Amino acid sequence: MTSSYTPAFPPPRPAPVSAGSAPAAPEAPAPSAPAAPKRPGRDRYLDLLRAVALVRVVVFHVFGWAWLTVVFPSMGVMFALAGSLMARSLDRPAPAVVRARLRRLLPPMWAFAAVVVPVMFVVGWKPVKEEGIWWFIKLGCYLLPVGAPPYPSESGSPGGFLEQSWADQAAGPLWYIRAYLWFVLASPLLLKAFRRLPWATLLAPLGLTAVIGTGLVTVPGQTGEGLVDFAVFGSCWVLGFAHHDGLLKKIPRYLAVSLAAFLMAFGLWWAAGHLTQEGWNLDEIPLAQSAWSLGFCAILLQYAPSWQRLPGRLARWDRLITLANNRAVTIYLWHNVLIMATSPLIDELWNIPWVGDHIGQYIDSSYAVLMLLLVWPLLALVILAVGWVEDVAAKRSPRLWPTGASARRRRNAPAPQ
Repeated sequence: MTSSYTPAFPPPRPAPVSAGSAPAAPEAPAPSAPAAPKRPGRDRYLDLLRAVALVRVVVFHVFGWAWLTVVFPSMGVMFALAGSLMARSLDRPAPAVVRARLRRLLPPMWAFAAVVVPVMFVVGWKPVKEEGIWWFIKLGCYLLPVGAPPYPSESGSPGGFLEQSWADQAAGPLWYIRAYLWFVLASPLLLKAFRRLPWATLLAPLGLTAVIGTGLVTVPGQTGEGLVDFAVFGSCWVLGFAHHDGLLKKIPRYLAVSLAAFLMAFGLWWAAGHLTQEGWNLDEIPLAQSAWSLGFCAILLQYAPSWQRLPGRLARWDRLITLANNRAVTIYLWHNVLIMATSPLIDELWNIPWVGDHIGQYIDSSYAVLMLLLVWPLLALVILAVGWVEDVAAKRSPRLWPTGASARRRRNAPAPQ
């Protein structure tokens, strides 16, 4: 908003005009100060995609429907969105950007580890003597997840409150944090390579997946798993660079969609010939996952509108979408633990006499649905309990339930007269 200029001292009184002289021309008004450029706001289309991806992850881990990985490849979408944001951030000096990204990523991970790791020890986890000091070094991956942190394959006792596989399930989402960290550290070099050789940089991870993700070359151990994850989703991350730099908009839409459809068709063809015991779960077929996710994300970003606000009926979901984006790391880290926590809660229904006797069979047949219904209030409790760590990590004032309501009030407030 511009304001009129008021001098600090009154201007001198103009000299009187003689009768025979022409009147002086009126003085042109001083130009008003230019309005400060608006800081680019959040793209609500990208926020919508991230929220849908998170919901899809939770639903998949409740029901285990393999076809969900085809209908919406959440991890590829999340890495593509993160790559776009990283490219925008790298308009600033790279070291500062990397530090800022690590600062925002690690504290939520530490909050998660501060709860989960002590429970592992309480229920009987002990250091592996054969690994010596190396075991404790790997334990440090809960602080800086450059590798896979250790955890017990079985924990607790049969029939206990926690399933014996709970630690394995709890540590499941940590691969994403590791991969994200690798991408953040590699992004300054990846972005330079992309801006010099965009197509080669975009397709190189897909080619690497064809080598190390198909068994053609095997890299053993956790290092190999990390490299495969990096390769599988590397093209999606670099696609985010292309979205930020506007490269996708320079390609004719028919050509971009045709190439993306070809990649997706190849991914399905490869998956059909390499199905695992989990069927069409692309998470278990690296090359199919890489090709399908790249093509899918290319179409999503090719048609990407730029929404400052959610349009039409989507606007009713604005608060939940804002909440999901403000607590994305918390939701992703904790959702598996909370899904498991629903089981003992549902089992308590059998201790209610009338419920167990009359609707017990319905509980069994709708067990997964009950898990899905219960996990959301549990996630809400965790968001209230530890979600504010994401605000502290981002150097914001802690918020318990960040739905963007205060920002909307400021945006809709009448301008001062």
